[in-house]
Amino acid sequence: MLLQVLGTAAGGGLPQWNCACPGCSGARAHPERRRRHASLAVRASPGRWYLVNATPDIGEQIEGCPDLLPDPAADVRRSPLAGVLLTDAELDHTLGIARLREARDGVAVCATAPVRYAVRERLGLDAVLGPYTTVRWRELTAAAVPLEEGAEVAVSAVPVSAKRPRYAAGATGPGAEGDAWSVALLLRDTGTGATALYAPAVAAWTDAFEEAARAADLVLVDGTFWDDEEPLRAGFSRTTATGMGHLPITGPGGTAHRLARLPGRCLYTHLNNTNPLGDPGAEQHKQLAERGLDVAAERMVIEL
Repeated sequence: MLLQVLGTAAGGGLPQWNCACPGCSGARAHPERRRRHASLAVRASPGRWYLVNATPDIGEQIEGCPDLLPDPAADVRRSPLAGVLLTDAELDHTLGIARLREARDGVAVCATAPVRYAVRERLGLDAVLGPYTTVRWRELTAAAVPLEEGAEVAVSAVPVSAKRPRYAAGATGPGAEGDAWSVALLLRDTGTGATALYAPAVAAWTDAFEEAARAADLVLVDGTFWDDEEPLRAGFSRTTATGMGHLPITGPGGTAHRLARLPGRCLYTHLNNTNPLGDPGAEQHKQLAERGLDVAAERMVIEL
């Protein structure tokens, strides 16, 4: 299984356009600290790739990954990008779908029933894209299915939160019910059995998530906030990290001590612009290293 990290930032990216916090100011002064919205590229088979989440940075992310670029020696308008896997319906993970309107052969989007409902009925992306290209929807469930026919990777969903995006908070009706509004993706190599768990948002460390994480060779997990009080301290929220649907890295309810016990490689992603880990020289990196943990790097390639 071949993966490429396309971005590691939470909503707004690093720097965020309207923010002058130390993290954003530092990223402007030191461009190497910049982080694009969290996303992952997964090779389904040679020459066929899927994106995990379609972010506002999707154009730049595709251009930064040579394997996702069209081959000028072949059909100049045929892309290796076959589809998108959605972990949730948040704007930062779905707005990039509209950028795929030029897809000549259409685009496949795999999502849980609530996420599909939100993107189609509340955002109206089907209606917007209909005149341009075809969106082929596939349902994402707890049962592992190949990304496509002949794919070397199968995917299944591990529910992690019933939190809805704000634009779908009061939605009712068929498709809107259920707790699979936010999921982790369990990716399994159908040949070798190697597995990767991708979870950019984790609201609660459930038994099902623990089981999936313990069995995975690689865990890419929610690192939005360093501690639970960070949103309050930064002044942009009236609630804690946990209240916003993200378990913090440190503290009594944090994820670091849980990840340190796992047998697989563990990397944090989805860092908020207020997270001190955005500074590569921050002391917090040493604290993670002491536990055998690290932060995923932009554009890093991982082979399992």
